Amino acid sequence: METKQFKAESKRLLDLMINSIYTNKEIFLRELISNASDAIDKLYYKSLTDSNIKLKKEDYKIDLAVDKEKRTITISDNGIGMNEEELETNLGTIAKSGSLAFKEENEKKEDVDIIGQFGVGFYSAFMVSESVKVESKAYGSDKAYSWFSKGVEGYQIEECQKEDVGTTITLVIKQDTEEEKYSEFLDEYKLRSIVKKYSDYIHYPIKMEVERQKLKEGSKDEYETVVEIETLNSMIPIWKKKKGEATEEELNSFYSEKFYDFEKPLKVIQAQAEGQYSYNMLLYIPSHLPYDYYTKEYEKGLQLYSNGVLIMDKCSDLLPDYYSFVKGLVDSQDLSLNISREMLQHDRQLKVIAKSIEKKIKSELTTMLNHKREEYVKFFETFGTQLKFGVYNNYGMNKDELKDLLLFYSSTEKKLVTLKEYVDRMKENQDKIYYACGETIDKIDLLPQVEAIKDKGYEVLYLTEGIDEFVFQVLMNYEGKQFINSGANDIDLDSKEEKEQLQKENESNKAMFEIMKESLVSQVEGVRFTHRLKNHPVCLVSEGTISIEMEKVINAMPNDQNVKAKTYLEINDSHPIVEKLKKLYETDKETLKDYTKVLYSQARLIEGLSIENPTEISNLICKFISE
Repeated sequence: METKQFKAESKRLLDLMINSIYTNKEIFLRELISNASDAIDKLYYKSLTDSNIKLKKEDYKIDLAVDKEKRTITISDNGIGMNEEELETNLGTIAKSGSLAFKEENEKKEDVDIIGQFGVGFYSAFMVSESVKVESKAYGSDKAYSWFSKGVEGYQIEECQKEDVGTTITLVIKQDTEEEKYSEFLDEYKLRSIVKKYSDYIHYPIKMEVERQKLKEGSKDEYETVVEIETLNSMIPIWKKKKGEATEEELNSFYSEKFYDFEKPLKVIQAQAEGQYSYNMLLYIPSHLPYDYYTKEYEKGLQLYSNGVLIMDKCSDLLPDYYSFVKGLVDSQDLSLNISREMLQHDRQLKVIAKSIEKKIKSELTTMLNHKREEYVKFFETFGTQLKFGVYNNYGMNKDELKDLLLFYSSTEKKLVTLKEYVDRMKENQDKIYYACGETIDKIDLLPQVEAIKDKGYEVLYLTEGIDEFVFQVLMNYEGKQFINSGANDIDLDSKEEKEQLQKENESNKAMFEIMKESLVSQVEGVRFTHRLKNHPVCLVSEGTISIEMEKVINAMPNDQNVKAKTYLEINDSHPIVEKLKKLYETDKETLKDYTKVLYSQARLIEGLSIENPTEISNLICKFISE
């Protein structure tokens, strides 16, 4: 039998494909099953106009068989088959795709769903096979032909015996090496898992004979081996069902099976898109954080299907980082795939689909926020931090996309509120959004600065996460209202008269403040009286970009940074301590310095900051108590 040679360029392509194009060897089965599905599609489509074809749609199938002793895998279909010329054309010339030609001829007709595009998928079989044999009988032909090859050496075509129309491909699997364990592809469980992973939604049943041990009839302990035919794929993608056709239980079961989460998802998002690119999406918002969410091992991304065939298990480009918690899939028939069908040729397609997904997720979250508040609060308590990171990252590029999804605790409402809700109920002539930072809501509520703002009738937002104040710095304002920290130096709650009176008092006590500042060894920018405190004696306020809370957050990071906020020690000018300080300034300046150290330490403790020399402060307090 004459051995025909592949063309020179085909030899190079075959060698490249076996060694480089496919990154995952198990892809071979996906490709061969997809080709079988294409062949069945062609015959089924022909049957719509040819009454001589007696097969009904439910009669079509793909058979998968394995023989461990002979080391063979066989894939058979009862599709349209190939004659001698088609075997020569489609298999003798790499990258000559019959599927693509068929699709181009019929692209304006409905019900044509051809998976193959390039004609190279068949050759992925050589990644795992010593030899490949194809036996095929074309519809309408009396003769069958076989095509045989061991790879780049060439191929042989000859007439063979085959009763039924269709194609059978037999692979002789390579022997194991130290690097590769090819025998795993002869394992029934492995084959089943590959089919389930990549080809679960092929339109036709993929059947395989499996051996099972069963009790002999009438026996309690004697078993016999029986052969059963099992369908490996589910065929109908749940995401192609119209909204409402799939039950909540079915959607949740699919989520649990595909994404290994046995808690019900918080939200299911199901949609179909028509237009420039048509696709189906089925998305899930989990009810809890994945265990590895904030680790380097966590991979974001949606499963990407092309006509029901899995192309990528985690396509990260379909989700922005701030929605990285979303699970699910996208299936499109309009994807232009590269030669290995493992990635896209045209990035713009992915960008269009990704933008649409992003809008859909935001729309669903906004609807939940407006109409199912308790459900949204639960979502935000779980994933709100990620949305905040989305605002902060990339220099605030996405802040307008996310700002209306953020929630913060309100001193007035005693619950989480949106920025819009805060602004909508602001006092007349109020031009600032007041906030305060701390470890917990209770601790923030006790801050002296917060008490003064609330006493003026203003609402305060309580920020308890380290990233919160960074988010407000990126946002800068909301609807023109500037964010201002309750502990900031430039907060202004006094009337004109009150400000003038305070300025006068601070000027007249300037010398006393200088001595007090000296005692703190440059730990503060200055000491002064304030009206911002109601009952508390002292507080710390910050000036500049770095606030007191930001100092704590940044210095807690594992990067050895040592930043310091520019702070002022402020003393309540109506507190009894003021008279004591003034008297000490006149009579005992050294004791005034000791009092200043204690007052400064009190202010730091109120802010949740550590005291640099707690022993000294403890001794001073004991000294004052004993006097």
